[in-house]
Amino acid sequence: MSEQRYGEWVAVRRDGFVAELVLDRPKAMNAVSSEMARCIAAACAALSEDRDVRAVVLTSTHERAFCVGADLKERNSLSDAEMLRHRPVSRAAYTGVLELPMPAIAAVHGFALGGGFELALSCDVIVADPTAVVGLPEVSVGVIPGGGGTQLLPRRVGAARAAELIFSARRVAAAEAHELGLVDRLAAEGEDRAEALELARGIAANSPVGLRAAKKALRLGQGLDLRAGLEVEDAAWRTVAFSGDRAEGVAAFNEKRSPSWPGE
Repeated sequence: MSEQRYGEWVAVRRDGFVAELVLDRPKAMNAVSSEMARCIAAACAALSEDRDVRAVVLTSTHERAFCVGADLKERNSLSDAEMLRHRPVSRAAYTGVLELPMPAIAAVHGFALGGGFELALSCDVIVADPTAVVGLPEVSVGVIPGGGGTQLLPRRVGAARAAELIFSARRVAAAEAHELGLVDRLAAEGEDRAEALELARGIAANSPVGLRAAKKALRLGQGLDLRAGLEVEDAAWRTVAFSGDRAEGVAAFNEKRSPSWPGE
């Protein structure tokens, strides 16, 4: 396993075809400051360009928190002009996770609130353990979810449910979060990271060309009517139908062996 640091608080660990994007600001429960946002964006940019990465797992080193959201201590010290300058930096972090071209899984335990939950929502799948507490409490401090929450949450749970959760600013414990679809899998306590990595390794055994095309079709097709969505799917199919991965996958199936994906 190799590790590369992006600033003081973000790391990327590589193990085969799986990369772990690690939030590592334990003294602040991974609160996202301007500097941490820059580092998340930089790590995501590097991962997006790495053709050998087939799945990403977003994790935390803090025992009691995935991420508590924006660094409100820093925000409290910013002038209006500084807040405006900070906004593109903050958005780049969430957009970086959201636009990862390969499947991304969040491993959540403890608090995942505000921007922390938005980082998880930016992933394709959320694995949580029973200690997880999620929510978008921004209206309780006079703002709104600004890392994608008002758009990503209703796509998961529907408009009315998202409205209730955002307007009430309430925190949701793991069992209810799973029941409502706020998280996708419940792992045993302390096993969220291990289960997410196991899921990622299973995903990474599949065609990297197929995985990226399938994610693109899923993302671009959201919100479209069925006819338009099928056109998105067809365009994605055409990108893989004549690929080396498709040829290898069919050959491996017929020869009853594991495929060796060329990744192109």
